[in-house]
Amino acid sequence: MTAHHHHPPLDVRWIHGSPSAKHNTDPDIQVFAHDPHTVILRQNKAVDYEAPFLFLLFGEERAVLIDTGATAPAAYFPLRRTVDGLVARWLAVHPREDYRLLVLHSHGHGDHTAGDAQFADRPGTELVPAGETLAWFGFRGEEVRPLDLGGRVLECLATPGHHPGAVTYFDPRTGFLLTGDTVYPGRLYVDDWAAFTRTAERLAAFADSRPVTHVLGCHIEMTGEPGVDHPVRTTYQPDEPPLELAVADLHDLVAACREIGDRPGRHPYPRFVVCKPG
Repeated sequence: MTAHHHHPPLDVRWIHGSPSAKHNTDPDIQVFAHDPHTVILRQNKAVDYEAPFLFLLFGEERAVLIDTGATAPAAYFPLRRTVDGLVARWLAVHPREDYRLLVLHSHGHGDHTAGDAQFADRPGTELVPAGETLAWFGFRGEEVRPLDLGGRVLECLATPGHHPGAVTYFDPRTGFLLTGDTVYPGRLYVDDWAAFTRTAERLAAFADSRPVTHVLGCHIEMTGEPGVDHPVRTTYQPDEPPLELAVADLHDLVAACREIGDRPGRHPYPRFVVCKPG
């Protein structure tokens, strides 16, 4: 068992909705720059209760946007405008002739792909539809595939279980392991139990062999109380825990899967709830 180091929490307080969606004054998209080359975006819960997180990582040659959120119309979810502004700001400091944008996904569920159309006509952009992600990477078996952004190479794994096309991205520069909806502080909905348990084992082993600082999924659904999640469709979560989980939580998920075994249903654990189909 590898020693797990404690890493300082992300220096951010996420927007988490408000008692009245009508009177919500938060931005449609919260922009958190973890560092000058790494941005985490969160959609406003008043716009969509899923309030997914999205990730924009800058390399020397191109940036990658992972996921496009839960809302299609730019009027309610100005993702393209927000990303264009962030890219422009980055290019003002790091001028480039031909700087490209790659749009990828953690998986194909609608709350992670709804904004795709906003990028359809964006110049210098490659949008890989979620359904084509595995083929685009050319995954064979359980290999790890590189994604080179120019001086910043992500390691990518096919991680089915929540969704057949799910992909996990590891960024050695920040130590972020981006797990989509496979692992996060909330309800882990399992599509394929055998695949999910195998993915949990692989992620724990992978994280043990990499300098992972934080495990970052795409939602927060837990409350401040261990093992207790917010009801589905909650639009106000003042007591939500942080987004980030740790490598130890991946090992807890492996143990949880073993403990759950063949039992379907809802299985609450301190940091997540495993929802296994019948």
